[in-house]
Amino acid sequence: MNRLLLISDSPDLGGHVADAIQSQIALISGPEVPAGPSQLFQQLGPGAPIPLVVVIDTAGREDEALGLSARLSTECPGMAVVLLSEQPDAFALSALRAGACDVVHPATPLEELGRVLQRAAQVAQSSASAQPVPGDPAISGHADARGRVISVLSPKGGVGKTTVATNLAVGLARSAPLSTVLVDLDVQFGDVASALNMHPDHTLLDVTRGPAARDSMVLKTFLTQHETGLYAVCGPTNPADADAITPDDVARLLETLAAEFRYVVVDTAPGLGEHALAALDHTDDLVIMTSLDVPGVRGLRKELDILRDLGLGFDRRHVVINFADAHSGLTKADVEATINAGVDLVLPRSRPTAASVNQGVPMLQSDVRDPMTKKLRTLVERFAPAPAPAGAPGMPAPHSTVAPGGTATNTGRTRRFALPGLKPGRDQNQSTEGGRHRFLRKRVER
Repeated sequence: MNRLLLISDSPDLGGHVADAIQSQIALISGPEVPAGPSQLFQQLGPGAPIPLVVVIDTAGREDEALGLSARLSTECPGMAVVLLSEQPDAFALSALRAGACDVVHPATPLEELGRVLQRAAQVAQSSASAQPVPGDPAISGHADARGRVISVLSPKGGVGKTTVATNLAVGLARSAPLSTVLVDLDVQFGDVASALNMHPDHTLLDVTRGPAARDSMVLKTFLTQHETGLYAVCGPTNPADADAITPDDVARLLETLAAEFRYVVVDTAPGLGEHALAALDHTDDLVIMTSLDVPGVRGLRKELDILRDLGLGFDRRHVVINFADAHSGLTKADVEATINAGVDLVLPRSRPTAASVNQGVPMLQSDVRDPMTKKLRTLVERFAPAPAPAGAPGMPAPHSTVAPGGTATNTGRTRRFALPGLKPGRDQNQSTEGGRHRFLRKRVER
């Protein structure tokens, strides 16, 4: 057994433990015990193997040792912890409560210490093999071996993309607690941490560098957990760090997360930059959204055209329009005719939503009574359907299409759109009431 780590500031103890297992060991020395798994892996350094057994010398730092043991036992189930104490009998109960598999005296004879450490290694291996396989239907409720990657995209900023992404992730975390992760892929100006009122110790830069980029167990310890049970990879705090994150880093991260989590929600930067395109290559569902205004709809049409040209049409696409307002002069039908595709969800303009963003409490976390909350739940149910009552109709199709001439096809039904003031099928040029709407539509289609 050569995957043993000793945390101690005693050089003599290091030699004693190495002799007990007759192998080299890794050593973290110093007056302080790492606060958690991520700090431990950082001190191990890049390229170091992940330890199977962690031996912690508790001399003069019992509370810190117990704290690290508790975090390792919950966050790294494939590791076993052995504590060394001058009073093992008196310390045993606290050690076991902290998840340690054994506690022994530092001067334990070599043969006995070797047996203790070998037994700990067997415990770690058994624990690792007993972990649920990603996609196990008995655990996750679905039969796929890979989680579902959902990317939220928009042609421009200021359309509420991060608000939708965070609420979607919070809603999915309710249906799959501790099995949903949100990735802030706006590598320069990401706002996921602010939207969730979190203060992460690690960001996107950390999870794409060092041991977290190579091992899923280490990666999990670098994630930030939200009070709703959601995990998050927050964007870098310094915009200059964006240059150090490559599209390949993004691809590896998403595939690793998809192997470990049921839902991976990606909040991309506005537009189609290299990081967004890398994410789209690994995306199962696309939520593409904009605001209900002329510039937003024109941008959406252009972005959809580019995605089609790139062969990224997506069978599971969800078109969302935000900031809908009866006084905007544009309607859902106008948008569908312009982008030649159906709109799946229209989100209303909402004052409580603005307040929730400023407070860092998503609408689906606070469950505030508002039409926007209901619409956001509808979006979540496209990916994690709520139990339907007997005889209830099924979920709608992921997206609808609009044929030339304004005929929209959705879930097997066909309906014809008409601008306000016009009856379906009537020549629009004969209407005087629809003049303003024709003008707006021409502006959009230009």
